[in-house]
Amino acid sequence: MTAAAAELQKAIFSSLSSDAALVAMLGGARIFDQAPANVAFPYITFGRTSIYDWSTGTESGTEQLFTLHVWSKMKGKKETLDIMELVRKRLNDVALPLDGHHLVNLRVEFTEARHDDNLSVHHGLVRFRAVTEEESSE
Repeated sequence: MTAAAAELQKAIFSSLSSDAALVAMLGGARIFDQAPANVAFPYITFGRTSIYDWSTGTESGTEQLFTLHVWSKMKGKKETLDIMELVRKRLNDVALPLDGHHLVNLRVEFTEARHDDNLSVHHGLVRFRAVTEEESSE
């Protein structure tokens, strides 16, 4: 059985990559764990994932906090905010299939859009909270 965090990332990648409006706005399925060199803007990367055990005496589960990063070179924040909104609509409160695990809930916890002067890009963050349980083998 694979880790719940890895399964969740695969499901999120699949969900975002199959969203026609998001792919069109990105100019392709530019969603990466780590962006390749010289990738065209805009694109999305997976950021930090923090995993917390919330197992009980009868159930095994995790709480995951993870961040998706949106990167844009457009002037102004509009493109970044529009992409962030498509990501939120696609993932907030949805049921994603996970191999060996059950996604109890997935919710946006925090969003932020800012300009990074050092990189001359607009940088959006969409932070999520997910709760997963291991599927029972019964």
